[in-house]
Amino acid sequence: MNPKFGTDLTTGSIPRHIVTFSLPMLIGSLLQTAYSFINAIWVGQFLGTGALATVTVSFPVVFTLFGIGMGMTLATNILVSQSYGARRFDELRRVVDSSTVLILGLGILLTLLGELFTPHILRAMDTPEDIFQPSVDYLRIFLLSLPFSFGMFALRSMLQGMGDSKTPLYFQFVSVVLTTVLDPLLIFGHLGLPRLGLNGTAWATIVSQVLVLAVLVVWLHRQKSPVAPGWPRLSHLGPATWKTFRIGVPASIQQSLVSLGMVMVTGIVNRFGEISTAAFGAASRIDQIAFMPAINFGMAISTLAGQNLGAGHLPRVRQIFAWGCAFSGAITLVISAAAVIFPEALLKVFITDPVVVELGTSYLHIVGACYVLFGLTFVSNGIINGAGSTMVTTVISLLSLWVARVPLAYVLSRQMHDVKGVWYAIAISFFVSLGCSMAYYFSGRWKKAAAHHKPTVHEQAKPDPAEVFANEAGEA
Repeated sequence: MNPKFGTDLTTGSIPRHIVTFSLPMLIGSLLQTAYSFINAIWVGQFLGTGALATVTVSFPVVFTLFGIGMGMTLATNILVSQSYGARRFDELRRVVDSSTVLILGLGILLTLLGELFTPHILRAMDTPEDIFQPSVDYLRIFLLSLPFSFGMFALRSMLQGMGDSKTPLYFQFVSVVLTTVLDPLLIFGHLGLPRLGLNGTAWATIVSQVLVLAVLVVWLHRQKSPVAPGWPRLSHLGPATWKTFRIGVPASIQQSLVSLGMVMVTGIVNRFGEISTAAFGAASRIDQIAFMPAINFGMAISTLAGQNLGAGHLPRVRQIFAWGCAFSGAITLVISAAAVIFPEALLKVFITDPVVVELGTSYLHIVGACYVLFGLTFVSNGIINGAGSTMVTTVISLLSLWVARVPLAYVLSRQMHDVKGVWYAIAISFFVSLGCSMAYYFSGRWKKAAAHHKPTVHEQAKPDPAEVFANEAGEA
């Protein structure tokens, strides 16, 4: 098999596939997190509190819109992995065409709506008057990057669906480096460039996304990759588009629910004052690092499950689940132990106030001890998503966040007269999500969602994709 057309995850060592496939994605997440820290330093240290507040106000809006895009591209990843695993290359091309139209169209639509409603959204969020107009200007510029960011999300999902997690990492690395270099140049106006202040960070994102996306598209065409986007055939935009939409919408809703849940819980914490907010913010940074391996293992497991379900290899899916639990459980267990044993040392990386550190320590003792539950949940959710049952994982998120976490955070914090009630609510929600996810996995109902992807005897012969696309090119 020609390696440039992805990696066959339906054969070979499952633990090796999990590690080699998830590691580039984990490195990519670390790169993105490192950039967010660097960007926060530029903004906070050199542009002042007002600029940092502007970015903070804009973040929930950006996070929600990105969540919608990533939810839709999850559907692309699932359908590409299932088609690739079943060697249904004509179906794969239909998925690429339909996803390109759907995701790019969604990015343009959300950009237009965002440009129109940005002032109303920021008013609804009670944005302070002194940063209102700068926030409107910054957010409107940043929203121009949405179609290009969505394009990157889509191509990354397609490549990962074919088992290639390295190529997205290389281009993400270039994007992060380019944005990091452009930030100070456009903020301060070095090398003859205009001095744009805070808006320079938004323009840096736009420029880097446009350039990297263009280079990636050209590279995919030069490599004759099956996921190289092109002018879609109208015949490919019917059932495949509806299937992408049907799987992607629940995943997008799930991301939005998570975003809104974060906003609600933060609002409850804010009622207990500045110390509580600062402690929650610092501890959430630890959460971000702790959740990163679990999230990336979940994405890897979703792709592995998708390919193997497409190929009809159900016993391998059970092995993927077992190995996923072993890897994700072990890593998050180590992180849990570190959070419980060394909470002060971890928190002091972000904050030094002893009162804040003390309250943050209570968070890590309660929530940090449950990180392993989060890690295991993403394994079973990965299998369920890989089967295309994104509506199920959306319902699980609904139960965990809106039936357990948010109501319990409100009730327990009021009954205890202490913000620690929020900490207990978050921990309990981990138990709820794990219980629901595992119950659905062991029920076996997720197998029905992928049953129609079982290959025929002819498809099980697994022709080389290079030969298939060469033949298709000759016919065209």
